[in-house]
Amino acid sequence: MRRLTKKKALHLVKGLDAFPKVPDSYVETTASGGTVSLMAFTFMLILAFLEFFVYRETWMHYEYEVDKDFKSKLRLNVDITVAMKCQYIGADVLDLAETMVASDGLNYEPVRFVCLFVLGRTLQHIQERLREEHSLQHVLFKSLMKDSPSSLPPREDHPSAPQAACRIHGHLYVNKVAGNFHITVGKAIPHPRGHAHLAALVSHDSYNFSHRIDHLSFGEKLHGTINPLDGTEKISPDHNHMFQYFITIVPTKLNTYQIAADTHQYSVTERERPINHAAGSHGVSGIFMKYDISSLMVRVTEQHMPFWKFLVRLCGIVGGIFSTTGMLHGMMGFLLDVLCCHFQLGLYRLKEHFTFSLLNSISALLSH
Repeated sequence: MRRLTKKKALHLVKGLDAFPKVPDSYVETTASGGTVSLMAFTFMLILAFLEFFVYRETWMHYEYEVDKDFKSKLRLNVDITVAMKCQYIGADVLDLAETMVASDGLNYEPVRFVCLFVLGRTLQHIQERLREEHSLQHVLFKSLMKDSPSSLPPREDHPSAPQAACRIHGHLYVNKVAGNFHITVGKAIPHPRGHAHLAALVSHDSYNFSHRIDHLSFGEKLHGTINPLDGTEKISPDHNHMFQYFITIVPTKLNTYQIAADTHQYSVTERERPINHAAGSHGVSGIFMKYDISSLMVRVTEQHMPFWKFLVRLCGIVGGIFSTTGMLHGMMGFLLDVLCCHFQLGLYRLKEHFTFSLLNSISALLSH
């Protein structure tokens, strides 16, 4: 009974076989089929090889959410060279709540003001390409490294050369509200309604706010980033001149296979104008960077294709090419058979007509 039951079960399983085997004696191989098979295997190998490179590639996924972290401090990284002596200028931050941020983290270094037109144009060209080709930002995000150099690059200044410029570099921690980072004449002093700068002792003839922004970023400093204002150079056409930068900051959480960091991206709009009270152009000479923080946060995550999806796509390539080439080979064979049959039928009819004409001729000769 058990053997009978096993035989029935085995017979039932064999009946469910979706891949029946054809004996070799019933299989006919042709040269055309071998050629098509060779082409199909070649295409399979090429597409599978390309699919492997797609599997190795990663992409950046962007998500947007409301930034709920409003109590923490925002780090402001700055490196600006101004064409004035350090004792004549001062830099500080005044936020929207009229809170003056201490500028203890900024260093004032006497240097020479040298325009780096080649480097500036190169950085500006890269920034223009980043605005046009947003896909380049993915490459920059992937190549970021958290180990940024702590020491600033050495300056190639000669001790005997006059150092009539001032390099202001360092970082500040500001509140996460709109504010104004500015560099103007005179050192800043606290004031009950804000603050003021001691500019009365500085002659207007010594005003020169030509400047070069080597670096300006917000949040954690990452090595490899290119910020919109990096490499910006401005030459003041006159003594009393105001440079304004209106900055919109977007908090960004970056999570890649290289780093995980909290940083900030920003966009900027520039404006400059001369200060001439007689002509109605009022204001204070200096460099003003007015920033505002967006309420939305961008979460950037580097993603990778799952292995199961790679296998599914690979099976699709193999099965699709195998089925498509089989259908094409069958259609081509069918068309060739049809054409050959029509050609042979035409030859047969021509031969029959010739034979009938020949018999008629012979009959006519015999009758005479």
